[in-house]
Amino acid sequence: MKKLIAFTLATALSSLAYAATETFVIDPTHSMPRFEYSHLGYSQQLSRFDTTSGTIIVDRAARSGSVDVTIDAKSVNTGSALFNTHIQGEDFFDTAKYPTITYKSNKLKFEADRLVAVEGELTIKGITKPVTLSIVSMLCMPHPILKKDACGATATAKVKRTDFNMGKYAPFVSDEIMLTIPVESVKQ
Repeated sequence: MKKLIAFTLATALSSLAYAATETFVIDPTHSMPRFEYSHLGYSQQLSRFDTTSGTIIVDRAARSGSVDVTIDAKSVNTGSALFNTHIQGEDFFDTAKYPTITYKSNKLKFEADRLVAVEGELTIKGITKPVTLSIVSMLCMPHPILKKDACGATATAKVKRTDFNMGKYAPFVSDEIMLTIPVESVKQ
């Protein structure tokens, strides 16, 4: 009888742990990563990507999870059709050979109950580098319109273009790029 109770308790506890894992699908209409850089010292230029997809898996109780994001590099939006074409060329994103940018992580960092960083790998032009995203803000709550649980966050990181074989015109056009990644996701 004791063995049956122990087995039942172990099964119940393992199912509770499993139930704590939540999967969220990125909402592409509210998730548009952007990048900012200095243009010849004259101004800070801001561009974005219009198409992003992926999943975020979070176990808030265990303070763990994963992030898997894919950005369509051909969706780069600089505000100029001519410059969009230029920045998709071989000197920059080379979207003919590398149509996607990915970010993958299995390491979420928490301070108490608050997510503060995501340590992962960013791949651009087939080159993968470790990048830590700092979480600027995060909120999980029932979505007032969709009537489903949802999470949103804004993350930032600085990367160097030269690390990804995109260094043309550096240092006149800044090598260091500020990435800002606003993401909204809906629980599945």
